[in-house]
Amino acid sequence: MGELNVKKLTRNEDKVGYIDQLLTDIEALEYMLDNKMFKKRPVRIGAEQEFCLVDENWEPTNKADKILEDINDAHFTSELTLYNLEINLDPLILNEQCFSELHTQLKELLVKAKASAAKHGTKVILTGILPTVDTKFLQTTYMTPLKRYRVLNEAIKDIRKEDIELHIKGVDEVNLHHNTILYEGCNTSFQSHLQIDADNFADTYNWAQAIAGPILSICTNSPLLLGQELWEETRIALFTQSVDTRASTFILNEKESRVGFGNDWVRGSVADFYKDAVIRFRSLLTTDFDTDSMTLLKNGETPKLRALALHNGTIYKWNRVCYGVTDNVPHVRIENRYMPSGPTTGDEIANMMLWVGVMMGRPKAFDEVHSKMNFKDVKGNFFNAARYGMAAQFQWDGKLISSQELLLDHFLPMAFRGLY
Repeated sequence: MGELNVKKLTRNEDKVGYIDQLLTDIEALEYMLDNKMFKKRPVRIGAEQEFCLVDENWEPTNKADKILEDINDAHFTSELTLYNLEINLDPLILNEQCFSELHTQLKELLVKAKASAAKHGTKVILTGILPTVDTKFLQTTYMTPLKRYRVLNEAIKDIRKEDIELHIKGVDEVNLHHNTILYEGCNTSFQSHLQIDADNFADTYNWAQAIAGPILSICTNSPLLLGQELWEETRIALFTQSVDTRASTFILNEKESRVGFGNDWVRGSVADFYKDAVIRFRSLLTTDFDTDSMTLLKNGETPKLRALALHNGTIYKWNRVCYGVTDNVPHVRIENRYMPSGPTTGDEIANMMLWVGVMMGRPKAFDEVHSKMNFKDVKGNFFNAARYGMAAQFQWDGKLISSQELLLDHFLPMAFRGLY
Protein backbone atom coordinates (compact mmCIF):
# COMPACT_ATOMS: atom_id res chain seq x y z
CA MET A 1 0.00 0.00 0.00
CA GLY A 2 2.24 2.77 -1.32
CA GLU A 3 -0.33 5.57 -0.97
CA LEU A 4 0.57 7.71 2.04
CA ASN A 5 -2.43 10.06 2.21
CA VAL A 6 -5.30 7.69 3.02
CA LYS A 7 -8.50 7.78 5.03
CA LYS A 8 -11.16 5.27 6.04
CA LEU A 9 -13.91 4.70 3.53
CA THR A 10 -16.88 5.56 5.76
CA ARG A 11 -18.77 8.59 4.40
CA ASN A 12 -21.24 7.94 1.58
CA GLU A 13 -19.81 10.70 -0.60
CA ASP A 14 -16.32 9.17 -0.25
CA LYS A 15 -17.67 5.75 -1.20
CA VAL A 16 -19.42 7.10 -4.30
CA GLY A 17 -16.32 9.01 -5.42
CA TYR A 18 -13.98 6.09 -4.76
CA ILE A 19 -16.14 3.51 -6.55
CA ASP A 20 -16.38 5.86 -9.52
CA GLN A 21 -12.57 6.10 -9.61
CA LEU A 22 -12.28 2.32 -9.25
CA LEU A 23 -14.63 1.65 -12.17
CA THR A 24 -12.84 4.21 -14.31
CA ASP A 25 -9.51 2.52 -13.52
CA ILE A 26 -10.95 -0.81 -14.71
CA GLU A 27 -12.22 0.88 -17.89
CA ALA A 28 -8.77 2.39 -18.48
CA LEU A 29 -7.09 -0.97 -17.90
CA GLU A 30 -9.35 -2.65 -20.45
CA TYR A 31 -8.68 0.16 -22.93
CA MET A 32 -4.91 -0.27 -22.57
CA LEU A 33 -5.23 -4.05 -22.99
CA ASP A 34 -7.44 -3.73 -26.08
CA ASN A 35 -4.99 -1.26 -27.63
CA LYS A 36 -1.90 -3.41 -26.92
CA MET A 37 -0.25 -0.69 -24.85
CA PHE A 38 1.47 -3.01 -22.36
CA LYS A 39 5.22 -3.49 -22.41
CA LYS A 40 6.43 -7.00 -23.31
CA ARG A 41 10.18 -6.57 -23.78
CA PRO A 42 12.60 -6.21 -22.22
CA VAL A 43 11.46 -8.27 -19.23
CA ARG A 44 12.39 -6.74 -15.89
CA ILE A 45 12.82 -8.11 -12.38
CA GLY A 46 12.78 -6.37 -9.01
CA ALA A 47 12.73 -7.09 -5.29
CA GLU A 48 11.81 -5.69 -1.89
CA GLN A 49 13.83 -6.61 1.20
CA GLU A 50 12.09 -6.42 4.56
CA PHE A 51 14.31 -6.72 7.63
CA CYS A 52 14.17 -6.64 11.42
CA LEU A 53 15.85 -4.24 13.85
CA VAL A 54 16.99 -5.56 17.25
CA ASP A 55 18.85 -4.27 20.30
CA GLU A 56 21.95 -5.75 21.94
CA ASN A 57 19.79 -8.48 23.52
CA TRP A 58 18.38 -9.46 20.10
CA GLU A 59 14.93 -8.17 21.07
CA PRO A 60 12.86 -5.87 18.81
CA THR A 61 13.78 -2.21 18.99
CA ASN A 62 11.51 0.82 18.45
CA LYS A 63 13.90 3.00 16.46
CA ALA A 64 12.95 2.35 12.85
CA ASP A 65 11.76 5.93 12.25
CA LYS A 66 14.99 7.39 13.66
CA ILE A 67 17.13 4.97 11.64
CA LEU A 68 15.13 5.70 8.48
CA GLU A 69 15.69 9.42 8.97
CA ASP A 70 19.41 8.84 9.52
CA ILE A 71 19.75 6.65 6.40
CA ASN A 72 18.14 9.35 4.24
CA ASP A 73 17.93 7.16 1.13
CA ALA A 74 14.84 6.85 -1.09
CA HIS A 75 15.42 3.08 -1.45
CA PHE A 76 14.32 2.67 2.19
CA THR A 77 10.79 2.95 3.51
CA SER A 78 8.87 2.28 6.72
CA GLU A 79 6.91 -0.81 7.63
CA LEU A 80 4.03 -1.45 10.04
CA THR A 81 6.17 -1.75 13.18
CA LEU A 82 9.04 0.26 14.61
CA TYR A 83 11.31 -2.79 14.40
CA ASN A 84 10.96 -3.32 10.63
CA LEU A 85 12.17 -1.46 7.56
CA GLU A 86 12.03 -2.21 3.84
CA ILE A 87 14.44 -1.71 0.94
CA ASN A 88 13.01 -1.23 -2.56
CA LEU A 89 15.71 -2.39 -4.98
CA ASP A 90 16.03 -0.88 -8.44
CA PRO A 91 14.25 -2.84 -11.23
CA LEU A 92 16.66 -4.47 -13.66
CA ILE A 93 16.43 -5.95 -17.16
CA LEU A 94 16.46 -9.75 -16.97
CA ASN A 95 19.89 -10.47 -18.47
CA GLU A 96 23.10 -12.34 -17.69
CA GLN A 97 24.22 -9.87 -14.99
CA CYS A 98 20.94 -8.91 -13.31
CA PHE A 99 21.03 -11.20 -10.28
CA SER A 100 24.64 -10.30 -9.49
CA GLU A 101 23.78 -6.61 -9.82
CA LEU A 102 20.70 -7.05 -7.62
CA HIS A 103 22.76 -8.89 -5.01
CA THR A 104 25.48 -6.24 -5.06
CA GLN A 105 22.99 -3.42 -4.56
CA LEU A 106 21.21 -5.33 -1.79
CA LYS A 107 24.45 -5.89 0.12
CA GLU A 108 25.48 -2.24 -0.30
CA LEU A 109 22.14 -0.97 1.00
CA LEU A 110 22.21 -3.37 3.95
CA VAL A 111 25.68 -2.12 4.84
CA LYS A 112 24.22 1.39 4.83
CA ALA A 113 21.33 0.23 7.03
CA LYS A 114 23.67 -1.49 9.49
CA ALA A 115 25.85 1.63 9.77
CA SER A 116 22.85 3.86 10.57
CA ALA A 117 21.37 1.25 12.93
CA ALA A 118 24.65 0.97 14.84
CA LYS A 119 24.47 4.67 15.69
CA HIS A 120 21.25 3.87 17.58
CA GLY A 121 22.53 0.72 19.32
CA THR A 122 20.60 -1.44 16.87
CA LYS A 123 21.41 -4.45 14.67
CA VAL A 124 19.88 -5.72 11.41
CA ILE A 125 18.57 -9.28 11.06
CA LEU A 126 17.13 -11.14 8.04
CA THR A 127 14.58 -13.71 9.19
CA GLY A 128 11.00 -14.58 8.26
CA ILE A 129 9.76 -14.14 11.85
CA LEU A 130 11.96 -12.70 14.57
CA PRO A 131 12.07 -15.43 17.27
CA THR A 132 12.33 -12.88 20.11
CA VAL A 133 9.02 -11.12 19.31
CA ASP A 134 6.69 -11.31 22.34
CA THR A 135 3.30 -9.82 23.12
CA LYS A 136 4.82 -6.72 24.73
CA PHE A 137 6.22 -5.77 21.31
CA LEU A 138 2.78 -6.02 19.70
CA GLN A 139 1.18 -3.04 21.42
CA THR A 140 0.25 0.10 19.49
CA THR A 141 3.29 1.90 20.95
CA TYR A 142 5.36 -0.21 18.52
CA MET A 143 3.25 0.77 15.48
CA THR A 144 5.00 3.14 13.07
CA PRO A 145 3.35 6.54 13.63
CA LEU A 146 2.07 7.01 10.07
CA LYS A 147 -1.57 7.65 9.25
CA ARG A 148 -1.86 4.85 6.71
CA TYR A 149 -1.07 2.14 9.29
CA ARG A 150 -3.43 3.56 11.90
CA VAL A 151 -6.24 3.91 9.35
CA LEU A 152 -5.76 0.35 8.04
CA ASN A 153 -5.77 -1.01 11.60
CA GLU A 154 -8.99 0.86 12.40
CA ALA A 155 -10.67 -0.18 9.14
CA ILE A 156 -10.01 -3.90 9.71
CA LYS A 157 -11.14 -3.70 13.34
CA ASP A 158 -14.33 -1.86 12.30
CA ILE A 159 -15.26 -4.65 9.89
CA ARG A 160 -14.44 -7.48 12.30
CA LYS A 161 -16.14 -5.80 15.28
CA GLU A 162 -14.05 -8.02 17.56
CA ASP A 163 -10.41 -8.83 18.32
CA ILE A 164 -8.02 -10.41 15.83
CA GLU A 165 -7.82 -14.16 16.48
CA LEU A 166 -4.75 -16.32 16.02
CA HIS A 167 -4.91 -20.10 16.06
CA ILE A 168 -1.91 -21.93 14.63
CA LYS A 169 -1.10 -25.54 15.45
CA GLY A 170 2.15 -27.25 14.58
CA VAL A 171 4.57 -29.01 16.91
CA ASP A 172 3.26 -26.53 19.51
CA GLU A 173 0.13 -24.40 19.43
CA VAL A 174 -0.70 -20.70 19.63
CA ASN A 175 -4.30 -19.68 20.36
CA LEU A 176 -4.96 -16.05 21.35
CA HIS A 177 -6.85 -12.82 20.72
CA HIS A 178 -5.27 -9.43 19.99
CA ASN A 179 -6.69 -5.95 19.52
CA THR A 180 -4.44 -4.73 16.66
CA ILE A 181 -3.07 -5.98 13.33
CA LEU A 182 0.49 -5.75 14.63
CA TYR A 183 1.04 -9.49 14.33
CA GLU A 184 1.42 -8.72 10.62
CA GLY A 185 4.58 -6.87 11.62
CA CYS A 186 6.16 -10.10 12.87
CA ASN A 187 6.56 -11.14 9.23
CA THR A 188 9.42 -10.09 6.98
CA SER A 189 9.81 -11.34 3.43
CA PHE A 190 11.95 -11.04 0.33
CA GLN A 191 9.35 -10.05 -2.25
CA SER A 192 10.44 -10.85 -5.79
CA HIS A 193 8.92 -9.24 -8.90
CA LEU A 194 8.82 -10.58 -12.45
CA GLN A 195 7.32 -8.68 -15.37
CA ILE A 196 4.94 -10.80 -17.46
CA ASP A 197 3.16 -10.57 -20.81
CA ALA A 198 -0.29 -9.09 -20.18
CA ASP A 199 -1.63 -10.89 -23.28
CA ASN A 200 -0.73 -14.25 -21.73
CA PHE A 201 -1.79 -13.32 -18.22
CA ALA A 202 -3.98 -16.25 -17.13
CA ASP A 203 -1.60 -18.98 -18.28
CA THR A 204 1.41 -17.29 -16.67
CA TYR A 205 -0.35 -16.53 -13.39
CA ASN A 206 -1.70 -20.07 -13.14
CA TRP A 207 1.82 -21.42 -13.66
CA ALA A 208 3.04 -19.18 -10.81
CA GLN A 209 0.34 -20.73 -8.65
CA ALA A 210 1.20 -24.28 -9.71
CA ILE A 211 4.89 -23.96 -8.75
CA ALA A 212 4.39 -22.01 -5.50
CA GLY A 213 4.32 -25.01 -3.13
CA PRO A 214 7.53 -26.68 -4.32
CA ILE A 215 9.37 -23.34 -4.48
CA LEU A 216 8.22 -22.43 -0.96
CA SER A 217 9.34 -25.81 0.43
CA ILE A 218 13.02 -25.01 -0.10
CA CYS A 219 12.71 -21.41 1.19
CA THR A 220 11.13 -21.96 4.63
CA ASN A 221 12.71 -19.92 7.41
CA SER A 222 10.04 -19.08 10.01
CA PRO A 223 9.28 -21.97 12.40
CA LEU A 224 8.98 -19.97 15.64
CA LEU A 225 6.37 -17.55 16.96
CA LEU A 226 6.17 -16.39 20.60
CA GLY A 227 8.63 -19.13 21.53
CA GLN A 228 6.44 -21.86 20.02
CA GLU A 229 7.47 -24.18 17.19
CA LEU A 230 4.63 -24.12 14.68
CA TRP A 231 4.90 -24.51 10.89
CA GLU A 232 8.15 -24.61 8.89
CA GLU A 233 6.92 -21.33 7.37
CA THR A 234 4.65 -19.96 10.10
CA ARG A 235 4.43 -16.63 8.22
CA ILE A 236 1.86 -18.17 5.87
CA ALA A 237 -0.62 -18.87 8.69
CA LEU A 238 0.29 -15.80 10.75
CA PHE A 239 -0.13 -13.26 7.97
CA THR A 240 -3.40 -14.85 6.85
CA GLN A 241 -4.93 -14.45 10.30
CA SER A 242 -3.32 -11.17 11.38
CA VAL A 243 -5.24 -9.00 8.86
CA ASP A 244 -8.33 -11.19 8.48
CA THR A 245 -11.51 -9.13 8.29
CA ARG A 246 -13.61 -12.25 8.91
CA ALA A 247 -14.71 -12.98 12.46
CA SER A 248 -14.86 -16.63 13.49
CA THR A 249 -18.65 -16.35 13.80
CA PHE A 250 -18.70 -16.02 9.97
CA ILE A 251 -21.28 -13.20 10.15
CA LEU A 252 -19.55 -11.43 7.29
CA ASN A 253 -19.68 -10.26 3.73
CA GLU A 254 -16.38 -11.81 2.64
CA LYS A 255 -15.96 -15.57 2.38
CA GLU A 256 -12.26 -15.43 1.51
CA SER A 257 -9.35 -14.16 3.57
CA ARG A 258 -7.67 -10.94 2.39
CA VAL A 259 -4.40 -12.87 2.62
CA GLY A 260 -4.72 -16.00 0.56
CA PHE A 261 -3.71 -18.34 -2.21
CA GLY A 262 -6.98 -18.10 -4.13
CA ASN A 263 -9.82 -20.56 -4.61
CA ASP A 264 -9.56 -21.49 -8.29
CA TRP A 265 -7.55 -21.14 -11.44
CA VAL A 266 -7.57 -17.69 -13.05
CA ARG A 267 -9.43 -17.24 -16.32
CA GLY A 268 -9.64 -14.21 -18.57
CA SER A 269 -7.52 -11.07 -18.64
CA VAL A 270 -5.74 -9.12 -15.93
CA ALA A 271 -8.73 -6.75 -15.96
CA ASP A 272 -10.99 -9.71 -15.16
CA PHE A 273 -8.66 -10.64 -12.30
CA TYR A 274 -8.97 -7.16 -10.79
CA LYS A 275 -12.74 -7.09 -11.34
CA ASP A 276 -13.02 -10.31 -9.35
CA ALA A 277 -10.97 -8.79 -6.53
CA VAL A 278 -13.20 -5.71 -6.43
CA ILE A 279 -16.29 -7.91 -6.24
CA ARG A 280 -14.88 -10.27 -3.59
CA PHE A 281 -13.30 -7.74 -1.23
CA ARG A 282 -14.80 -4.54 0.05
CA SER A 283 -12.70 -1.41 -0.20
CA LEU A 284 -11.23 -0.21 3.10
CA LEU A 285 -9.48 3.05 2.24
CA THR A 286 -9.63 6.02 -0.08
CA THR A 287 -7.52 9.07 -0.91
CA ASP A 288 -7.87 12.38 -2.74
CA PHE A 289 -8.12 12.27 -6.54
CA ASP A 290 -7.40 15.23 -8.84
CA THR A 291 -8.51 13.56 -12.07
CA ASP A 292 -9.49 10.14 -13.42
CA SER A 293 -7.66 7.52 -15.48
CA MET A 294 -9.64 7.89 -18.71
CA THR A 295 -9.02 11.63 -18.75
CA LEU A 296 -5.28 10.99 -18.38
CA LEU A 297 -5.35 8.48 -21.25
CA LYS A 298 -7.13 10.96 -23.51
CA ASN A 299 -4.37 13.47 -22.71
CA GLY A 300 -1.66 11.00 -23.73
CA GLU A 301 -0.57 10.16 -20.18
CA THR A 302 -0.52 6.61 -18.87
CA PRO A 303 -2.54 6.47 -15.63
CA LYS A 304 -1.22 4.91 -12.44
CA LEU A 305 -4.69 3.49 -11.62
CA ARG A 306 -4.43 4.88 -8.09
CA ALA A 307 -7.82 3.68 -6.85
CA LEU A 308 -7.21 0.16 -8.13
CA ALA A 309 -3.69 0.15 -6.67
CA LEU A 310 -5.07 1.25 -3.30
CA HIS A 311 -7.64 -1.55 -3.35
CA ASN A 312 -5.02 -4.09 -4.48
CA GLY A 313 -2.70 -2.89 -1.70
CA THR A 314 -5.08 -4.22 0.95
CA ILE A 315 -5.44 -7.67 -0.66
CA TYR A 316 -2.41 -9.82 0.01
CA LYS A 317 -2.32 -12.70 -2.46
CA TRP A 318 0.79 -14.83 -2.09
CA ASN A 319 1.20 -14.32 -5.83
CA ARG A 320 0.05 -10.74 -6.16
CA VAL A 321 -0.63 -9.10 -9.53
CA CYS A 322 0.88 -5.60 -9.76
CA TYR A 323 0.31 -2.90 -12.35
CA GLY A 324 3.02 -0.30 -12.95
CA VAL A 325 4.18 2.41 -15.32
CA THR A 326 7.75 2.84 -16.60
CA ASP A 327 8.62 5.67 -19.00
CA ASN A 328 4.88 6.27 -19.60
CA VAL A 329 4.39 2.62 -20.68
CA PRO A 330 2.24 0.27 -18.55
CA HIS A 331 3.35 -3.20 -17.48
CA VAL A 332 2.07 -6.11 -15.37
CA ARG A 333 4.22 -8.13 -13.00
CA ILE A 334 3.80 -10.92 -10.49
CA GLU A 335 4.99 -10.21 -6.96
CA ASN A 336 6.07 -13.37 -5.16
CA ARG A 337 5.20 -12.66 -1.50
CA TYR A 338 5.68 -16.08 0.06
CA MET A 339 9.48 -16.24 0.24
CA PRO A 340 10.79 -15.17 3.69
CA SER A 341 13.69 -12.89 4.49
CA GLY A 342 17.08 -14.48 5.05
CA PRO A 343 18.88 -16.18 6.48
CA THR A 344 21.46 -14.57 4.13
CA THR A 345 21.28 -12.41 1.04
CA GLY A 346 22.84 -15.29 -0.92
CA ASP A 347 19.95 -17.56 0.09
CA GLU A 348 17.42 -14.94 -0.98
CA ILE A 349 18.99 -14.39 -4.40
CA ALA A 350 19.23 -18.16 -4.94
CA ASN A 351 15.55 -18.55 -4.05
CA MET A 352 14.64 -15.74 -6.43
CA MET A 353 16.74 -17.22 -9.25
CA LEU A 354 15.04 -20.59 -8.81
CA TRP A 355 11.61 -18.96 -8.97
CA VAL A 356 12.40 -16.75 -11.98
CA GLY A 357 14.08 -19.67 -13.74
CA VAL A 358 11.09 -21.99 -13.29
CA MET A 359 8.71 -19.19 -14.32
CA MET A 360 10.68 -18.57 -17.53
CA GLY A 361 11.48 -22.25 -18.19
CA ARG A 362 7.97 -23.68 -18.18
CA PRO A 363 7.85 -26.72 -20.47
CA LYS A 364 5.25 -26.68 -23.26
CA ALA A 365 3.65 -29.70 -21.59
CA PHE A 366 2.52 -27.32 -18.81
CA ASP A 367 0.96 -24.69 -21.04
CA GLU A 368 -2.66 -24.25 -19.95
CA VAL A 369 -1.75 -25.87 -16.65
CA HIS A 370 -5.31 -25.32 -15.42
CA SER A 371 -6.44 -28.13 -17.73
CA LYS A 372 -3.75 -30.53 -16.48
CA MET A 373 -3.69 -30.09 -12.71
CA ASN A 374 -6.40 -29.90 -10.06
CA PHE A 375 -6.38 -26.54 -8.28
CA LYS A 376 -7.13 -28.19 -4.94
CA ASP A 377 -3.91 -30.21 -5.32
CA VAL A 378 -1.95 -27.03 -6.11
CA LYS A 379 -3.40 -25.21 -3.10
CA GLY A 380 -2.77 -28.27 -0.93
CA ASN A 381 0.83 -28.35 -2.14
CA PHE A 382 1.31 -24.75 -1.00
CA PHE A 383 0.05 -25.34 2.54
CA ASN A 384 1.91 -28.66 2.82
CA ALA A 385 5.10 -26.77 1.97
CA ALA A 386 4.31 -24.14 4.60
CA ARG A 387 3.70 -26.80 7.24
CA TYR A 388 6.45 -29.30 6.46
CA GLY A 389 9.04 -27.55 4.29
CA MET A 390 11.40 -30.00 2.59
CA ALA A 391 9.63 -32.90 4.31
CA ALA A 392 6.51 -32.21 2.23
CA GLN A 393 5.17 -34.43 -0.52
CA PHE A 394 3.40 -32.93 -3.50
CA GLN A 395 0.80 -33.90 -6.07
CA TRP A 396 2.55 -33.14 -9.35
CA ASP A 397 1.55 -34.17 -12.85
CA GLY A 398 -0.69 -36.93 -11.55
CA LYS A 399 1.85 -38.41 -9.11
CA LEU A 400 2.73 -38.07 -5.43
CA ILE A 401 6.37 -36.96 -5.28
CA SER A 402 8.75 -35.79 -2.53
CA SER A 403 9.92 -32.20 -2.40
CA GLN A 404 13.53 -33.23 -2.94
CA GLU A 405 12.77 -35.38 -5.99
CA LEU A 406 10.50 -32.76 -7.55
CA LEU A 407 13.05 -29.99 -7.11
CA LEU A 408 16.08 -32.00 -8.22
CA ASP A 409 14.58 -33.89 -11.15
CA HIS A 410 12.01 -31.43 -12.46
CA PHE A 411 12.37 -27.85 -11.18
CA LEU A 412 16.15 -27.42 -11.39
CA PRO A 413 16.23 -28.47 -15.07
CA MET A 414 13.32 -26.09 -15.73
CA ALA A 415 15.17 -23.27 -13.93
CA PHE A 416 18.36 -23.99 -15.88
CA ARG A 417 16.50 -23.72 -19.19
CA GLY A 418 14.62 -20.61 -18.07
CA LEU A 419 17.72 -18.78 -16.88
CA TYR A 420 19.74 -19.90 -19.89
